[in-house]
Amino acid sequence: MRLSFPSVSLLLALGVSDVATFSLSRGGGGLQRHAPSAIPLTLSPPRTAGTALHAKKKKGNKAKDAALAALEAIEAAENAPPAPAANGKATATLDFLDDDEPLSKKEQMALEKKRQKEAKKAQQQQERDAAAEREEMEKNKRKKALKALAEMEAAEAAAGTINGGSDDGLDEAAAAPLSKKEQKMAAKKAAKEAEKQAKKMKKKQAKKLGLSVEELEQREAAGELELDIGGDKADSVNGVNGDAAAAVAEPAAASPVEADAPPAAAPEKKKKLTAEERIRKERPPPRIRIMESSQPDYTALRLEDVAITFRDQPVLKSATWGVQTGDRIGLVGANGAGKTTQLRILAGELEPTAGDVVKSNKDLRVAMLRQEFIDEIDLTRSLREEFMSVFTEEAQIMADLAAAEKELEGMTGTDDADRMQEVLDRMAKLQAKADTKNVGALDSRVSKIMDLMGFESEEGDYAVSMFSGGWKMRIGLGKVLLKEPNILLLDEPTNHLDLESVEWLEAFLRNQNIPMVIVSHDREFLDQVCTKIVDAEGGICTEYQGNYSQFLQLKKANMDSWNAAYNAQEKKIKAEKQWINKFRLKQPQAVKQREAQLEKLVKSPDYVQKPPFVGKPFRFRFPPAPRISAEVAEVRGLSHGYGDGANPLFEDSDLFIEKGDRIAVIGSNGAGKSTLLRILMGKEEPDAGSAQIVGSNVYPAYFEQNQADVLDLDKTVVDTIQAASHGQSYNELRALLGQFLFKGDAVEKKVESLSGGEKARLSLCCMMLKESNLLILDEPTNHLDIPAKEMLEEALQHFDGSVVVISHDRYFISKVATTIVAIEDKKLVKYGGDYKFYMDKSKDFKKKVEARYFAGGSRIGSAPIIDLEELNQSKKKNFGGAKNANLVTRKDKGVKNAKRNKGK
Repeated sequence: MRLSFPSVSLLLALGVSDVATFSLSRGGGGLQRHAPSAIPLTLSPPRTAGTALHAKKKKGNKAKDAALAALEAIEAAENAPPAPAANGKATATLDFLDDDEPLSKKEQMALEKKRQKEAKKAQQQQERDAAAEREEMEKNKRKKALKALAEMEAAEAAAGTINGGSDDGLDEAAAAPLSKKEQKMAAKKAAKEAEKQAKKMKKKQAKKLGLSVEELEQREAAGELELDIGGDKADSVNGVNGDAAAAVAEPAAASPVEADAPPAAAPEKKKKLTAEERIRKERPPPRIRIMESSQPDYTALRLEDVAITFRDQPVLKSATWGVQTGDRIGLVGANGAGKTTQLRILAGELEPTAGDVVKSNKDLRVAMLRQEFIDEIDLTRSLREEFMSVFTEEAQIMADLAAAEKELEGMTGTDDADRMQEVLDRMAKLQAKADTKNVGALDSRVSKIMDLMGFESEEGDYAVSMFSGGWKMRIGLGKVLLKEPNILLLDEPTNHLDLESVEWLEAFLRNQNIPMVIVSHDREFLDQVCTKIVDAEGGICTEYQGNYSQFLQLKKANMDSWNAAYNAQEKKIKAEKQWINKFRLKQPQAVKQREAQLEKLVKSPDYVQKPPFVGKPFRFRFPPAPRISAEVAEVRGLSHGYGDGANPLFEDSDLFIEKGDRIAVIGSNGAGKSTLLRILMGKEEPDAGSAQIVGSNVYPAYFEQNQADVLDLDKTVVDTIQAASHGQSYNELRALLGQFLFKGDAVEKKVESLSGGEKARLSLCCMMLKESNLLILDEPTNHLDIPAKEMLEEALQHFDGSVVVISHDRYFISKVATTIVAIEDKKLVKYGGDYKFYMDKSKDFKKKVEARYFAGGSRIGSAPIIDLEELNQSKKKNFGGAKNANLVTRKDKGVKNAKRNKGK
């Protein structure tokens, strides 16, 4: 029979003191009783059968009827024999009570509070038990280690290696001699502990080096490094923890073996890997592959995912492009973008850090014309001898053949016949090699190249030193072509060339069937010659079909699309991160899913990388020029030439240079432009007349044509600038290098690893360490990229001294020069205007220049006029005053004027 459960107040009135035996039941919808047969109910005080309670029943009151029924049941339970309790009080089970009656809120709160308190006590007791268990485990572990050590020492004592009795801290059982079985078990256990300790230390060492355990073991096997366990862990006895050994052994009681042992070696300092070493470790080694199937007349050379890093300086991240039959590729990019480095990789002179070089066949011949081709020319040779110097192998064969013939001629009939036969056999082999190399046709090949390069036959006996820079470039190109390459690499071939020579080179290259790769900053030259452009930017190379003008259009569209896609992606990622931060606490599961999706997007190939960043432009200013006299330099009656008058350059020429002049000397290759500047600086004596600096307080600065080539290649950038300084502090030198884009670790780069443009910038930086008021610049724009040229233009425009410059860059001259001096018919002809004024004087020349314009390129205009005096005036703060008095148009503006007008 199930009865209605009485209220707590009624139970308390009846003597029921423990109401915590009733709890909330989810199924019943209210507070119910726990396991009726197991929950005791304390009754205080216990009643006898004679003290039963009675209540008078009333009709229609169900609650009272239920209460009376409960009282009767309680009285019946009291009459039954009570069950013994732990606290000595009588208890009764209320199995008959109904558990469907809900408790009040106050009762529920009291019950819940008591339940939480008991749960907390139980948890604390559980934690204390767990701590005691852990402590007991540690004690057992320590006891085991001590016992193992005692067993080992006992075994050693039994073998006679250790004298004396057992240590004081051990029990008698551990100090007693062990049986053979126990010794064997102890040794096995010690070996196991030692192996475990070694594995632990090896894992720790591998983690420090950033390697896996397998890679560490491989390097140890190869002898690349030694595992450094070091410290007290290395001194542990047979792998047993050193701390445990220290706890047993007394500090003063050291064994003789330990006393005589050498001190442990100091741990070697971990060597920090450079970026180059990390890339070589993480990526597969570079390879040279041969194309599996290629046609006989097909020639190709390709880079696939090539990366190059010099120590910690990355140059290329991923270069994938190639040249094949019919291609004339222009490789463009800023200074230091890795253009020359890629040519050296293609030529086989430099091994990439990672990536593959793919050839169409293994016998592919690649020839390269370098930026510094002038260093490979012997100025003392004749022109024909210089061309013949290409055939080194053939020359050696001919020399060996001549030596054999001379040896044979010196033999007589009395000589050994076997020796004579040996010489004849050697001559036969040498002659066969000479026939294979077609040695007899070398002279005709040289004559053909001389004619192709534009040299006259009688010039073959001229010394190479007699030719100008433009003609020396033709010598270098001719030497490259004599090697009969399958692929031609040209690095800045238009340096030192005048317009006529550039046009000749353009026509020559267009008529060649050799696949070629050209590095140049001459945009018009690239537009006239190239059929494809490869843009090196940000360590990544991108191919564009077409000439330079088409490349400009395609690159702009590509960069616009790239930026738009990247910005849209970043906007979406930003919104996603904002949502994640907003709902991180409210919807943790959804946030976790979105974070996983975001991480997956970043790692996927569909993720749009950030477009290459165009860094801070190359910007600098020359130091303020000291005051200078009105007359600066003078050329009077100058006559000069080479070859004992066979090659005259100047005949009775005059020129005057005054304060503030910005003069550009122009003329064809070999006209004597560089010679004029050398005579003016006193580095060469004229045949007749004079050319010298005549002004007072003139401090010239001379930038030679090959100024970058005279730098010490073994020095670093900062060492070079310090050697050229004149008392400047280190901070001042670093600030100056920063203006020329040498920042951070770049100042520690060796000069030999710099590109041609970087060497030119470093030379300009060294020149600026000394104050000057006369700049004499011979081809300063060679090797400079377009942004660097533009910054040099701006610096010269703001220079308040005099300038004399030589350049074949017409745009550079049009921005810098206000006076043109042309070498015409061995005379110095001065034009009182800029380059546009000079072009207007010659209609044919102007037509030729304008015919080379291309879409998207610059146009030659008038030189900018900059008022340096106004710029140099100190800017004074204007506080109103008389200067702005007449500029006030509103008479009622201001508080005072308003009051004044109000008074009127």
